[in-house]
Amino acid sequence: MSRGHRVTVTVAAVAVIASTPAFWLLDGPNAGQMVGASVQGATGVCALLWAWKQPAARARDTVTRTGRAEAYGGGEAHTGIRRRHGGSGEGSVEQSGDASARGQGSRAGTGIDYTG
Repeated sequence: MSRGHRVTVTVAAVAVIASTPAFWLLDGPNAGQMVGASVQGATGVCALLWAWKQPAARARDTVTRTGRAEAYGGGEAHTGIRRRHGGSGEGSVEQSGDASARGQGSRAGTGIDYTG
């Protein structure tokens, strides 16, 4: 779950939990109102626990069957995945195309490149 979704669910859960006494219990509840308040509070607590038990969202990059790439005169060609060094998440490359480099300073790659 992304950080934004987790915060949204947490805020909603806290609002549900906090509104339970405000709307149901302050006016001398009868049996039906007490059951409603209990269900509302339990729903908020369950939503809060669910939001915090979800794994953090991670990047997943996939490349399949790419074409050919060529670099000339100091250029770069890559038919796979380029990521920043130390990037998190999973990545996979299958059947990447050919990459070729010609000329001084040219680079080519076909897998996962963590140098960028």
